[in-house]
Amino acid sequence: MLRHILVVDDDKEIVQLISIYLQNEGYRISKAFNGEEALAAFEKKKIDLVVLDVMMPKVDGMEVCRILREKNHVPILMVSAKSEDMDKITGLMSGADDYLTKPFNPLELAARVKTLIRRTYLYHEERSVEEIIKIGSLEVNKTSHTVMVDGRMIPLTAKEFDILYIMVSNVGRVFSSEEIFELIWKEKFYSSNNTVMVHISNLREKLEKEMGYKFIKTIWGVGYKIDG
Repeated sequence: MLRHILVVDDDKEIVQLISIYLQNEGYRISKAFNGEEALAAFEKKKIDLVVLDVMMPKVDGMEVCRILREKNHVPILMVSAKSEDMDKITGLMSGADDYLTKPFNPLELAARVKTLIRRTYLYHEERSVEEIIKIGSLEVNKTSHTVMVDGRMIPLTAKEFDILYIMVSNVGRVFSSEEIFELIWKEKFYSSNNTVMVHISNLREKLEKEMGYKFIKTIWGVGYKIDG
């Protein structure tokens, strides 16, 4: 299946560069040059992934990300000239699945896009039988990549879903931040990395408001777990 990627940046040269590399990888490309154009394109077309710049006129990338997350969990790769940890954390908290700092190697961007596409869609395409895990009012469907509480859909990012799934698949087991990061991101963890903490915080906010109790428990000094 030819995946459709929306590339969003107010710098037309960057959009063109990204588009060329992704087209060479076999993806179909749509382009937008500000946040308003991005949201309009998303409404009109079936988009499988968004490459999204942060600093843009009219509606910035953070706001676009938040708006998309209100009703969709399409994977989002945020691209920004801002390299501080706090900027990355803000991007992830707004709903991005990954964050790449400018200037970047186009081959690295293409590799990250490929990883997000594979994690989000490949499992669904290769399996015909639904794999569902139920814990109380929570229902996690691996095949359709959906999460429901008492029949209500809970929108999660691809990374949030992956974290939740490994935890509900291993009820009672404590996962350290390092272990979660290396399982989900497939990269080496470093001590100052707050990525997992941000995603756990987002998961708690989304799930526990609906479930009415503390679902993901912190084991201080060790990590996180879910009890059955």
